[in-house]
Amino acid sequence: MVSFCVLKKYESFACVALLTLAGCASSARGPANSYMGQYADGSASGWGYNPHVPDFASRNFTPFNRQDAVAIALREWRLFGSPVSDEDPHDRPEPTSPAMKPERLPGLWQRIGEYWWIGQDPYETESRWTGKTDGDGRRFSMNRDGNYAWSAAFISYVMRIAGANERFPYSPNHATYINAAANGQSTALTAENPANYAPQLGDLICVGRGRSRTITYSMLPTSYGFPAHCGIVVSTNQNAEPFGREISIIGGNVDDSVSLTHVPTDAEGKISTSDGASYDTRYPWLVVLAVRYDADQEPDSGQ
Repeated sequence: MVSFCVLKKYESFACVALLTLAGCASSARGPANSYMGQYADGSASGWGYNPHVPDFASRNFTPFNRQDAVAIALREWRLFGSPVSDEDPHDRPEPTSPAMKPERLPGLWQRIGEYWWIGQDPYETESRWTGKTDGDGRRFSMNRDGNYAWSAAFISYVMRIAGANERFPYSPNHATYINAAANGQSTALTAENPANYAPQLGDLICVGRGRSRTITYSMLPTSYGFPAHCGIVVSTNQNAEPFGREISIIGGNVDDSVSLTHVPTDAEGKISTSDGASYDTRYPWLVVLAVRYDADQEPDSGQ
């Protein structure tokens, strides 16, 4: 292009135009701006180029679809050894050694670092956390890992890699996107009453943790952040152990791992009774976050 431009003076204007067009085309092919993140107080970091997000996700090489979101969650579950966590969390013994926590094992603590790195606003300290180190690379005690809980980072990572872009309110706190869905601030999510809506593949089901277990659907949105947990639905309409009628969800930071959990349902696939009582004695599910995908499957799946 440069050698062509120096051949003839009268061609310089054409060359400038061609270079300008080439620059525009290059810019059009470049990485897309995307939504960075949203925080517990409702504030957001806005739009910008996020160098942590792969090009195939920010530019949506395929439409944002259920098949990809489920496949990404299943891939991460397999990476962690395909654990199943169906016991009541109150009955699970606490690990007595860091070596018993998958989140701190070689190869896995770094993977959790990728969940933080990709899923969160790149300007936030959390984006530099891993499964065992803080933002400055200092290893934290296994007894303090609750301060670095990564289950929301996992959900944000799956949505980010699946191509949700600006539609999902990425956050280190589940309550952020629960409330965003409930008050209509997210174009990717709607908050559905589990008594009336059967979770679909790629949807999220959520529960309050600790004292927040008493939060119900009718109380949403809350004016405050609260501890919660969400899992992504990876299988529906099952009839198998341990509950018979059930669905399967995958969540991060369950038993310090990416784990699959079976959730009991009724014959219609709902996780709560008509009066809002959870069929699950372990988890009082408070809301289903229905995800608005652009498609159910990749249009060119397998090609």
